[in-house]
Amino acid sequence: MTQPLILQPGKPVDACVIWLHGLGADRYDFLPVAEILQESLLTTRFVLPQAPTRAVTINGGYEMPSWYDILAMSPARAISREQLEESANMLTELIEEQRSSEIDASRIFLAGFSQGGAVVLHTAFLKWQGPLGGVLALSTYAPTFSDELELSASQQRIPVLSLHGQYDDVVQNSMGRSAYEYLKQRGVTVTWQEYPMGHEVLPEEIRDIGVWLAERLR
Repeated sequence: MTQPLILQPGKPVDACVIWLHGLGADRYDFLPVAEILQESLLTTRFVLPQAPTRAVTINGGYEMPSWYDILAMSPARAISREQLEESANMLTELIEEQRSSEIDASRIFLAGFSQGGAVVLHTAFLKWQGPLGGVLALSTYAPTFSDELELSASQQRIPVLSLHGQYDDVVQNSMGRSAYEYLKQRGVTVTWQEYPMGHEVLPEEIRDIGVWLAERLR
């Protein structure tokens, strides 16, 4: 497995953001964003993992960086749950690595764009049982949320910032909104913010992320 890209701050580390890219991208995709955020988050390490390259069914079996296979797009996304679990296990290992480097779990944040965000939401609310600093869910959805899921007290205390484009034609705005509503109904402190954009990231959004992180890293 390709090693994550790690962006170290100039000052002693006391916080970490683990950021997963989207389908077909790579670990360098959000490096410019991490560099911008680190200008004000002076003690925060950014860890940017790389998804394995594998065949993606909806793309004609073409191989590309993918956290899990997508088998069909409608009526709802059909995915490889096994591959999603593998990616969630990888993410859990990265959390544990940061904890072993003496970063408190309450100062470890998970961020993910699109497919990477789906892995982040699954990991935070179905896999991980300890505290976290928070979750950044960018232009994403939650294919593994279900009515049967019950969140633990520690999971309910994980704050979430959900960000989505109003004109997203890849992951529809309504899919992101559904994940937001799901968490809100289960007592999670979750904030919804949308932007006049498609399936992308805007400078305004990056600024909002920086403010949200800074408030939780005082």
